[in-house]
Amino acid sequence: MPSIRFVAVPACVSLLVFLLGHVPAKGVSTDPVPGFVTGDARPAGDGPAIRVPGGWMVAYDETIPGTDVTFRMIPVPGGAFRMGSVADEEGRSDDEGPQFEVTVAPVWMGQCEVTWREYKAYMAACDLFKTLQATGARVVNEANQADAITAPSALYDPTMTFTNGEDPLQPAVTMSQFAARQYTGWLSGLTGRFYRLPSEAEWEHACRAGTTTPWSSGAEADTLAEVAWFVDTADDTTHQVGQKKPNAWGLHDMHGNAAEWVVDELLEGGYSRQAALPQPVAWAAAIEWPLNLSPRIVRGGAYYDEPAECRSAARRGSQDEEWKEVDPNYPKSPWWYTEEPALGVGMRVVRPLELPAPTDRRRWWDPDIESIRDDVASRMNEGRGARAIVDPQLPADARAAGLIP
Repeated sequence: MPSIRFVAVPACVSLLVFLLGHVPAKGVSTDPVPGFVTGDARPAGDGPAIRVPGGWMVAYDETIPGTDVTFRMIPVPGGAFRMGSVADEEGRSDDEGPQFEVTVAPVWMGQCEVTWREYKAYMAACDLFKTLQATGARVVNEANQADAITAPSALYDPTMTFTNGEDPLQPAVTMSQFAARQYTGWLSGLTGRFYRLPSEAEWEHACRAGTTTPWSSGAEADTLAEVAWFVDTADDTTHQVGQKKPNAWGLHDMHGNAAEWVVDELLEGGYSRQAALPQPVAWAAAIEWPLNLSPRIVRGGAYYDEPAECRSAARRGSQDEEWKEVDPNYPKSPWWYTEEPALGVGMRVVRPLELPAPTDRRRWWDPDIESIRDDVASRMNEGRGARAIVDPQLPADARAAGLIP
């Protein structure tokens, strides 16, 4: 599959006008289509279908507007499970316990990790954002800047990010959690559907797919090669997504290949807070919303990891300064990391069946601590980043400004 190619601004504007995104509170569609079939009868076809009030959640293909880039979303059933690992699980770390019971609501989840084909469309939005700023067609000011979405700055050294290649179907890697969250805001704006990162509980529930064994493939490490690219099988690089067998719910690469961002912060004491709550704990109450720059949680293990680090319950905390060590910029990029282990850190998106309140949606997308906000603002002031306000009126405004025919 060929990679996306964009010509230089301003010729690219007609192609990129939809490759940016902000969804204002009233702009996220409440229409559950695609991915929802009304009625009592199970939908025809071989794909997964989950019965929910009013109909069925089914798999669907999402197209990023303005491109031919598509990705598949798979319905993941709700339910309860025991999060974390049992005390005698081989390779277990203390932060995987104590186990607690958690209930998870149904969502759609990316069948595969976000690929370079998808993420480069977001990267290309930076030039369009700058063009919009230069023309004054959509001014970001003090009154509306809280509603802007940022596009990632140009890579400091592309050879670092693309150490393992930039095949369109390889997982996109080295983005920060902030960049991953902005990507989901951008995607939500383009599609009119609410996309976000998974919570840690949602991720583990989807990874396990009903299993209680260390890996969704079974209790023995020798089963992992069927479903994962890890240190024994990956030849020290990421691979095209979807090449290994999926888990029981149809999700590929939940173990290995690229580790995946979730929204939570990694705290000392593991799940002590959650285990002390009345059981079962609702998934939203289980979230540890970040209060610090790091460590934030990536899940699933990567191509360079041992089987134990790819277990369903295994957790890794980010190390923001160490992962940006060779970045010479000051402040260092809020969008990109520069070296291992971030060379194997990517993302996967979810779309919940139930929309959060409009005031809660941006919590999933926006910078959540002052240091990130300050770094982003510094980059904007120096012209090393771009942001824009995008809503359904954008195409008409862009035409009126002469940006598109």
